[in-house]
Amino acid sequence: MPQWLLEVNVVDGPVPAMIWALTALVALAVLLRRRRGWAVRAVVALTLGALVGAAAVVLVTRSGALDAPLPPPSAPWLAAGLALVGLGLVGFWKASAWRRVLAFILIVLALLSTALGINGAFGIDRTLGAVLGVSSTEALDSLTGPHQSGPQTGPVYAKWTPPSDMPTAGKVGLLTGPTGIPSSAGFVPRDASIYLPPAAQVANAPALPLVVMMMGQPGNPDPQFITEALDAMASQHQGLAPIVIVADQLGDPNSNPICTDSTTFGGVSTYVNKDIVDYAKAHLNILTDPQYWTIAGYSNGGGCAFKWAAEYPKIWGNVASISGEEFGGSEDPATAVQQAFNGDQAAFEAAKPAAILARNPGAYAGHVAVFTAGENDPDYVNAAQRASAEAQAAGFDTTTYVVPGADHVVTALRGGLPKAFEILYPRLGLSKP
Repeated sequence: MPQWLLEVNVVDGPVPAMIWALTALVALAVLLRRRRGWAVRAVVALTLGALVGAAAVVLVTRSGALDAPLPPPSAPWLAAGLALVGLGLVGFWKASAWRRVLAFILIVLALLSTALGINGAFGIDRTLGAVLGVSSTEALDSLTGPHQSGPQTGPVYAKWTPPSDMPTAGKVGLLTGPTGIPSSAGFVPRDASIYLPPAAQVANAPALPLVVMMMGQPGNPDPQFITEALDAMASQHQGLAPIVIVADQLGDPNSNPICTDSTTFGGVSTYVNKDIVDYAKAHLNILTDPQYWTIAGYSNGGGCAFKWAAEYPKIWGNVASISGEEFGGSEDPATAVQQAFNGDQAAFEAAKPAAILARNPGAYAGHVAVFTAGENDPDYVNAAQRASAEAQAAGFDTTTYVVPGADHVVTALRGGLPKAFEILYPRLGLSKP
């Protein structure tokens, strides 16, 4: 598929607006008909379709199938979309050939419009490539590698003067082929991507902090949201920001390895906490003290980030969980126990962050943890508060932030990530305390 097509904006670009407008025109053409009894049939079809859409929202919400509240616009989109599907179906009644074609086109457009509307309500998959699970990020040809000599002395910002030719925005690349990250323990990840801030793109660039970021499930290792957040931070701090590896902790968008090495999914923990760590030290110009290393994630990725920050305190000095699960498998513990722990309930309990923290007393002094969740996402607000209390009791310096007006999706990311890095910047030596 051409690169330009993968990069088509399907959330707030012109494409959705054009499809919605075309759907409305076709619906009007189907609706305008003079056959006796048509008006009653059309009204009944529209009403029944809308009721089916509303019932679907209730069913999804009550079943907890998505493990989070549906974004508010989802309900009207489903009601309106299925109302038009109903109109299209009844449009076949005693219709000429061209009207049957028109009714079929309306059904297709109504379903497409509904999908675009609900996808826009979630706001996570913003391009056609993201919707299809195909990365539109171009491959990175090479990396400069580490070139720091001697231990870090003092914060980065205090010794940094940006050159006149420094770019104004970060650079994003796909780590694939010769720049790809090898996986050593049977886990098969999708390609990671990397964010290089403006300060990393100049001659004699300073060694910078490292962040490993993971997205949700289902989802893609998409760098767009952390790129937005860090470009904004870099613009306020002389181009300084962490180098970020956006990694895949799922392997498949519909799988959930529960942040744990297993025979079912392979060694996902080994991939993130050994393979990526070794790769970063060998290929990136980064600071190596744990103070400057952050494990971060959103939703499923946030749950993994918290677990691994607890499990590997000598690697990760900081954790940022954006609307993160309290522990891996929290949305379906029974399935998690069977798939990732071979039915061993005790092993599942021992893999929870709270249990790991309890096994490592004194290991987290000076470590920083940030937990965020959307105001309109009560289950995840509670999860963030419980995780924050566990981390604080273990010795982390913790912050819990409820994003005003946000839910579990794009608003949570765009509110949570900037707050997390506002808190982390002084710790990472990128700004004054």
